[in-house]
Amino acid sequence: MPDELSEIPDHERKHRQPTFDRFATLAARWMGHGLTFGVAVLVTLGWALSGPIFHFSNAWQLIINTTTTVLTFLMVFLIQNTLNRDSAAIHVKLDELVRVTEQARDQLIGVENLGDEDLQRLRQAEQDGAGSAVSNDRSPR
Repeated sequence: MPDELSEIPDHERKHRQPTFDRFATLAARWMGHGLTFGVAVLVTLGWALSGPIFHFSNAWQLIINTTTTVLTFLMVFLIQNTLNRDSAAIHVKLDELVRVTEQARDQLIGVENLGDEDLQRLRQAEQDGAGSAVSNDRSPR
């Protein structure tokens, strides 16, 4: 099986990402930065301190409510896009590790696509197997 990643030079990989994915990654990284949090705190303080100037009017309250609602709404989609791609990348890496590890079961590749009940059964079987492995390790030889 040809290694698809080796065909793509490292400097070109990030440019093959769709524009929205690149934007979502940068926006999520920027929004998670400490400086951005500081700016948000300053804006909130400025808004709060301006309350007496605007007599705590409905318009004054509407400004912060609308701004935070719109930003939150948009950020949900950006963060979800970033999490989906991160999760997919992690699954690919884990599947690769399962595939190349002799002791691992290849049947576990792609289990993230199973339903909740099937995943719960697999999780319980793994826990039961881990418990018996621990008790076997502790038994006198």
